[in-house]
Parts: sequence; structure tokens; C-alpha cells
Amino acid sequence: MTIIRGATTIDKDCKEEISASVKALLDEIFAINALKKEEINGFLFSLTTDIHSYHPAKAARECGYDFAPLFAAIEPEIDGSLKLCIRLMLFTELIQNRQVKHVYQKGAKALRKDISEIYNIALDGPAGSGKSTVAKALARDYNILYLDTGAMYRACGLKALRLGVDPKDGVAVEKMLPNLDVKVEYRDGTQHTILDGEDVSTAIRENAVSMAASTISAHPCVRMKMVEMQREIAKSMSCVLDGRDIGSTVLPDAKYKFFITADSKVRATRRYKELVERGERVDFDALHAEIVARDKQDSERAFSPLVQAKDAVLIDTSDMDVEGVLAAIKRVIQSKI
Repeated sequence: MTIIRGATTIDKDCKEEISASVKALLDEIFAINALKKEEINGFLFSLTTDIHSYHPAKAARECGYDFAPLFAAIEPEIDGSLKLCIRLMLFTELIQNRQVKHVYQKGAKALRKDISEIYNIALDGPAGSGKSTVAKALARDYNILYLDTGAMYRACGLKALRLGVDPKDGVAVEKMLPNLDVKVEYRDGTQHTILDGEDVSTAIRENAVSMAASTISAHPCVRMKMVEMQREIAKSMSCVLDGRDIGSTVLPDAKYKFFITADSKVRATRRYKELVERGERVDFDALHAEIVARDKQDSERAFSPLVQAKDAVLIDTSDMDVEGVLAAIKRVIQSKI
């Protein structure tokens, strides 16, 4: 079951105003989410105590939304709460491969600026800092898209390895790009990376692919191709992006920017545990050396290096768990809403 939220306000308590506002709210929710009647399980309205002249549920029924149960409730009176406000919870079957979009209209936009406006959260940082784990959790908690930008570069790295192309050879890599077919699909809220028609979501996580991705991403031709794709997605919907240069290059105007880092040995330990859990045999010292080398390579590359954007908030996760990092980020976001 999926819940789509919405809210609106009226200028004055009268039937005409309520009917028009309810219809406008429902029309936008259905249009923006491409909803069908048969996907709807029910509507639940709530209204503030200063609305008396007409019932939102009746208004919904009269304007054609009478194909599912309609319920309504009066909200408790709270000092300082928004006046003349109508809220809605729409219950629907899980919308496969579609990003749920909530709708807040007129004065109700002030209630949830975080979901009534398109915004982006940029998380940058070195390998193993925990940014991907945090990005996924943020996307889930804010009910927005998680765009795994690193997966796109990993797919490029995997393509090069399969073709026998040296990831360091910029000329050979550029020749490979016209035939590079990378797509991003979303199934049950999870991103799947498709390379040449094959789901490579697991294959791109292999250690050799990680190093190839770091190398191949240094080429301007690769980054330009990926950045263009990422910007188009971020323009169309609110999302969380993590990478090396999201806040500095990909989305320099992102509303929320963070630089997530940790001590190199802490990051190596995290990666070591992750690989061992997958059944891989790994030498810790070699892995730590790889992470240090990757930090150096990512930070020193000439084009779009790993860097903390000037307006990004620094968060060192060395002594923090995921919940602590999430709480710190959410405090910053809340302070800017």
C-alpha cells in the first residue's frame, strides 16, 4: 500500500471555495502521479476546525472522485497551526516504476517545503565514507529518488574491462562511448543499472570494477556524458545524489550539500567487512592501500576532482553510526527549510 499526501488552503469558508480547492488538489495529484481509478483504495480528508460550510469528502464526490471510499475527520485545534486547511491522504496500490509525488498547494506549501518543491541533496566524499548508505536512507525517509551516480561510472568501467579497453587510455575510452548503452531503471524503489540490456547491478560492485570506475571517471568525455544524464534526472524530480563532485560540478545549485568523510582505516574496515560478507577473500592491508590510492587519484585528477564544495557541510563519520549521520544531516536540512 502506498500513501500519497496532499494539502491545500482556502481563502474563505464557503462551499464554492472548498469545492474548487478540493478538485484542484485531486486533479494535480492524479495528473502528476499518472493515477488510474482502479489503483485507488480510498481517500481520507482532514480539515481544520474553522471550516464549517461544506465537507471536503462531499466536494470530492461531487467533482467525480466517487470511485473509492471517502472518509473525513476534524483535526484537533492547535495554537499556531495553519488556518482554513484541508489535508488529504490517498491510499493506493504500490505504484510500480513510478516515483510518488505529493502535492501541497497554496498556503499549505509552508507545511512541507521539503516535498512540495523539487530539491536535490548532494552527498560527496571518498570511498567507504558511508555516503551511499546515508543517501539511500535519506531518499527512503524523505520519499524521494536515490540516484546512484557511481553505478553509472561503474557500468562504464565494466564495459571497458569486458572489451579489453584500458581505462587509462582516454582515446580508446572515448571511442567506446558511442556504443555505451547505460540505463537506469527503478523497480520497487530500487535502482537497477542496465548495461547493454543486461542488469549489472551486482557485477559492478566487484573490486576490480571499482578501480576501473575510478580510473575511467577521470576522463572528461566520460564525465560530461554522465553529468548531462544526471542533471536531466535531477531537474525533473527531487532526489539524493552521491558521488565525488555532485555539489561542486554536477549540481552546483543543489539546495543541500554535504561532504561525508572518515579516516582511511575506518573506511577500509567497512569495505573489508562488506566484501567478506559477500564471500570474497580480501587482504586488509592491500585494500587499505587501494583506498588511499583511490583517494589520491580522485582528489588529484585534473578534471572535476573530489573536493568539498565551499557551501557543503562537512560530516566526519569515523565515530558515527548511520543513525547519527542521518540525524546530523536532517538537522541541517530542517534548519534551511
